[in-house]
Amino acid sequence: MVIFKSTQDIIEYISAEKGKGVKYGFVPTMGALHEGHLSLIARVRNEGQAVICSIFVNPTQFNDKKDLEKYPITTDADIELLVKAGCDVLFLPGVEEIYPGGEQQTRSYEFGYLDTILEGAKRPGHFKGVGQVVGRLLDIVQPDTLYLGQKDYQQCMVLTKLLELTGRDKMKLVICPTTREADGLAMSSRNRRLTEPQRIIAGVIYQCLVSIQTKQEGGSFAIVKKECEELLAAKGFATEYVALADARDLTLLDEYNREIPMVALIAAKIGEIRLIDNILL
Repeated sequence: MVIFKSTQDIIEYISAEKGKGVKYGFVPTMGALHEGHLSLIARVRNEGQAVICSIFVNPTQFNDKKDLEKYPITTDADIELLVKAGCDVLFLPGVEEIYPGGEQQTRSYEFGYLDTILEGAKRPGHFKGVGQVVGRLLDIVQPDTLYLGQKDYQQCMVLTKLLELTGRDKMKLVICPTTREADGLAMSSRNRRLTEPQRIIAGVIYQCLVSIQTKQEGGSFAIVKKECEELLAAKGFATEYVALADARDLTLLDEYNREIPMVALIAAKIGEIRLIDNILL
């Protein structure tokens, strides 16, 4: 695996390799890697592309600076995992490489409706930061395919919009299924911050999502939503939202509509740890 910290160096390397006909799949990350990230790398390799992975903890997407300060940094362990997973290129930039003129001088994007609901409403400025950093990374890396995990479903929708806004019509976006623990908990870098008692009950979020999925045949979403909120509260969660939406554009739904693809989404905090998850219906 080749590691680059310099923007100019990786641009020159990728350009030369693509000149030889190499196709690249890109997996952007903030480090603290787990099996979910590694499953994306395996998907890239299985689809016959070389793998570029980035590790960059992006300050502009943290609306809560305390969350940024607590984000786990495990670079040495991450590098070891990437080597074992067969990653070909790692981009490990500092802030000055991503934002050479400062954050305010880097292009930002407007995502409209997607930035006003669910994660956008709960985390003001978050998606602006996500779009800013991914847009910059795509400018640098110029991959053929972008690979993302379904766990961050709304973010996947935002980045789909980003590709449209930046005219990257030829770049393929692959959304890979969420990787889960044995009890259904979606794998996340935040999970390592859970205490043992918190971890034991965290799987209840997935149980709620399965309940929403199961009851779509003849049930009322309003009723199952209330049941989920009560169950989460009983387990000690502070629920931020239990939502049902059109899976194509995240239009929020009050009731099940089996004429369209749907997605159920949950965000809830246990202690200081905020967890999100979703399931396609």
